[in-house]
Amino acid sequence: MSSLKSTQLNNVKVYTLSGANTLQLPHHLLKKHKGILKRDVDYSRRIELIQEFGFAEASNRLKISRDKKFIMATGTYKPMMKVYDLGEMSLKFERNTNAENIAIEILSDDWTKSCHLQADRFVEFHTTGECRFKTRIPKFGRDLGYHYPSCDLFVASSGDEVYRLNLEQGRFLNPLQTSFNPEVGINAMDISSAHHLIGFGGSEGLMEFWDPRSRSKVTSIFSTLPSHMINDINENLDVTSLKFDQSGLQMAVGLAGGKVLLYDLRGNQPYLVKDHQYNLPIKRMQWLYTPHSDGPKLATADSKILKIWDVPNGKHFTSLEPTYDINDFVHFPDSGMLMVANEGPEMHTFYIPQLGPAPKWCTFLENITEELEEQAHTTIYDDYKFVTRSELSKLGLEHLLGTRVLRGYMHGFLMDIRLYEQARLIANPFEIEEYKTRRIADKLASERKSRVEGVKKKAKVNQHLLDKALEQKMGRSSAKNKKTTVAEDDRFARLFEDADFEVDTKSREFKLLNPNQKEGDEQTTQARDDDEESELEGKGSDEDSSEDELETNFVPKPKRIYNNNRGGDRDDDRGSSRGYGRGGRGGRGGSSRGGSRGGSRGSSRGGGRGGSRGGGRGGSSRGGKPQFKRHH
Repeated sequence: MSSLKSTQLNNVKVYTLSGANTLQLPHHLLKKHKGILKRDVDYSRRIELIQEFGFAEASNRLKISRDKKFIMATGTYKPMMKVYDLGEMSLKFERNTNAENIAIEILSDDWTKSCHLQADRFVEFHTTGECRFKTRIPKFGRDLGYHYPSCDLFVASSGDEVYRLNLEQGRFLNPLQTSFNPEVGINAMDISSAHHLIGFGGSEGLMEFWDPRSRSKVTSIFSTLPSHMINDINENLDVTSLKFDQSGLQMAVGLAGGKVLLYDLRGNQPYLVKDHQYNLPIKRMQWLYTPHSDGPKLATADSKILKIWDVPNGKHFTSLEPTYDINDFVHFPDSGMLMVANEGPEMHTFYIPQLGPAPKWCTFLENITEELEEQAHTTIYDDYKFVTRSELSKLGLEHLLGTRVLRGYMHGFLMDIRLYEQARLIANPFEIEEYKTRRIADKLASERKSRVEGVKKKAKVNQHLLDKALEQKMGRSSAKNKKTTVAEDDRFARLFEDADFEVDTKSREFKLLNPNQKEGDEQTTQARDDDEESELEGKGSDEDSSEDELETNFVPKPKRIYNNNRGGDRDDDRGSSRGYGRGGRGGRGGSSRGGSRGGSRGSSRGGGRGGSRGGGRGGSSRGGKPQFKRHH
């Protein structure tokens, strides 16, 4: 789900709808970095109020048409102008220009006719399809003003003259000759919408007021500061911005030193002075009139911050501090929306519900701002450390049991992490040195991993698990079954080294979880361990087993004597020794022949396995019956 960045100052919430905090990229970069953007949280949760509301490098000026349906903006690089259709919340068109823009004046109710003061001393007139006409002025221009009743366009320049171009006649008229320093020029101008008085501001705090009907100077005053407001003897009092209010009785003056002066035209001294505290020139000022406010407010901006004041008491309402330096700003009429042109690629859009409602073209903002607002969830355990009773005894904090410092939680306690860190350092002052030693040892161990090491026969803990893993590895013969076992995986190395991971096979819990565990497994493991210990002592297990076999298999055999054959003693000895080993096949062989040979062979071959069977059959065929006598 998308989210809105919000800040709060003086209990006034400010929502950031677009700008540096919400990532936006042009279409060609979206296609190129599509895979990367899928993993970008800020991009996936972005909000685009107006499509492509920005420029490649920076934005210079903003202007809202009188019908409140279009926004005209200029920026760089390349120098261009853009027009946005607010009904569609998208870019209508863009048009490249030859130079950067200094000031804009929209001449018609919509965007179709506009005048642009450019940085190359040209004044351009744009229509729906193109730049219809442009003319050059003698000196670099600094500000524009259009007088609707007379169709005169006034251009404040870097000299002491104000150029006057009549758009009805299509020609230059006589300029206004001011008393400003020609080397410094005129910095700002404004035309009152109530009585059409023209105000000019220049160096050293000088301000002049002219009547456009008589084209003559009415009066001039110098902006002065109270003694307690002068921070430096060389305080910069140059006028950088001028703005009349709707009533025509008040005027705001911005100075190069970051001061804002409020004048009543019926007096020559400011009745209110405000300071931005940044010592930066005031770039733009605007009077705010909204249905939600009891009286007018004044918005003033330097390159760092935009502040809103209550008039006439001068109480600070709220302030906006964008990421990039501010170049210009506009307030959408009868609403709580502010748009800021800055030195960044995206222009900022702020919404202040307490200042006014959402504009008609985006009324949905009033319903979704609270739903989409980012919630910063913080828990009470962020600044606490969980410790057990044994850890408390190691730290020497057992005397804190039962106090408010320790909060019981599960099988331990929660304590302030700052207290925990202090106690840990006191209990073990050499912890840093031990940590360095462990790090060095780990680094040396990692460097030795490339060397060929012998197979480890024993593990420090969980020997039965290691044996089982090795048996599983040996049992896998096919290539498909050759998978990494627990014994080979480095992630489980501590399972056979750290005593904290030891599995107690004698515990009741282990027997309940493994009811089919054989009792002989533990004995087998113990026997295997004994064998390995005996090998380490120099006595192999194979030699012990061979000696045991010799002792158990050596049994004295009884001797047999045959009375009725000639070689009875010799054959009987041989027959008894061979007969015990082979069996009754010789008995059948001995029965085919009689006499002495039959008896001797029958007894010799049949005496072992079939002594009763082979010998009997051999003797009863033709020879005498063999008789057995045992020697004791």
